[in-house]
Amino acid sequence: MTAHKEYMEQLEQALAFILEGDSFLVVSHVQPDGDAISSTVAVSWLLKQLGKASVLVNESELPSRLNYLYDFDRIERYSEDKFQESFDRIIAVDCADFHRIGEVSRSFGVNSQLLNIDHHPTNNGFGAVNVIRPDAAATVEILFDLIELAKQPLDLDCATAIYTGLITDTGGFRYSNTSPRVMEIASKLLAVGVSGYWLADWLLEKMTIGKLKLLQLALNRLTFSDNLEIGWLYIDQQDMKNTGAVSEDIEGIVNYALNVDGVEVGILIKESKDGSLKASLRSAGKANVAQVAQQFGGGGHTRAAGCKLDGTIEEATAQLVEAVRKALVM
Repeated sequence: MTAHKEYMEQLEQALAFILEGDSFLVVSHVQPDGDAISSTVAVSWLLKQLGKASVLVNESELPSRLNYLYDFDRIERYSEDKFQESFDRIIAVDCADFHRIGEVSRSFGVNSQLLNIDHHPTNNGFGAVNVIRPDAAATVEILFDLIELAKQPLDLDCATAIYTGLITDTGGFRYSNTSPRVMEIASKLLAVGVSGYWLADWLLEKMTIGKLKLLQLALNRLTFSDNLEIGWLYIDQQDMKNTGAVSEDIEGIVNYALNVDGVEVGILIKESKDGSLKASLRSAGKANVAQVAQQFGGGGHTRAAGCKLDGTIEEATAQLVEAVRKALVM
């Protein structure tokens, strides 16, 4: 079976899953990014077109800069007290593994059925129905195909959501995942009336004063390996308090380490409110950072991945830099 035929069969199974149900819980990964939120609302839009009910929920605080998206205000933040109802039909989008859904999974019924739609190569197919396409630039790319299969004409709301997911996961159509198919979809979305210029300016250029101050602190700590192949920096909770920055302001800072000429892998260590450490890794292509992240229980893509770490910032950094060093010589 060709990869395309298998993919189309997965899409048909996903559409059948949706048509068979009446009400769905739609979830995405913790600390959601542009693709996760855009995918959530795109699914919400499709369900509405098909006459289905939905509840949208995420464990984490939502990025406020995405509040222009359709149904953004319908995405509820999970709390165990609030979500005592259990759901039998779940659609998970942009979740590399089941654990990335977070505490929301407590609302899944004992006999629940889950549709897993994702583009991460490390996804292990945790759904009863799975649509996993690692060569897709973003999960919204898969949803565009699903919407086409469902024969639902795009309106401006849905087109804007899909374009948002594409532009954020391709870095403004600059990353290596920007395929001819991505540009074809983007062209169709612009034809619907999407404001590509406004979205690029808002999502890729504008920053809060908190992010600017946070960036100043982080860049002061930017450190390189002796051969300049690895660059790393960190952000702790004191930095967040001192600058007034919020979690979404951290997004993209890791790229400042990678963008230095000669650097093959950029690393950002960030301390969460509970004291735990998370790392974002970006690769220029020489190292597979998804494999590095998997060593620490994480995952992602060849060029962009993440994981959680134990110990102090110094200890975690040392462990991760050593793992990256080994990956670069393999």
